[in-house]
Amino acid sequence: MSEQARILVIDDDENITQVVAAILKDKGYSVDVASSGSEAIIKSETNHYDLMLIDIRLPDMEGTELLSRIRDTTPKIRKIIVTGYPTLQNAVTALNKNADAYIMKPFDVEKMLATISEQLKKQKAERQFDEERVAEFIETRVKELSFEETESALLP
Repeated sequence: MSEQARILVIDDDENITQVVAAILKDKGYSVDVASSGSEAIIKSETNHYDLMLIDIRLPDMEGTELLSRIRDTTPKIRKIIVTGYPTLQNAVTALNKNADAYIMKPFDVEKMLATISEQLKKQKAERQFDEERVAEFIETRVKELSFEETESALLP
């Protein structure tokens, strides 16, 4: 990995956050943890994260509520809902609130790492596409302005 991705792990179970953080750090990620939705919101307003692993059940709010609340502060972040209570309703709600992926506890470490890697690749591709669109817009706008300047210079 050329650039170290920053991941925020949000879970009220300290054992889980410590284990997940250790695994992710071993894989070269920069990791921060939060034990509540409110703490995650504060951290997302003051720090940059590429991805969040969000427990579906937090002490102060549901993980799906957190999805909605962080959308305004960090719209490009990749969000993975983690649950020990897998239900069809949880999955549908998470996806409707723009979760990018949904994984279950207990963790299959390889599947978790593969999901994170896949989401970070998608994020990188989206950024590259956005940058290309901005460059294309600027190029087109410069040509338009140049044409307008030339046209106005020719007018009497």
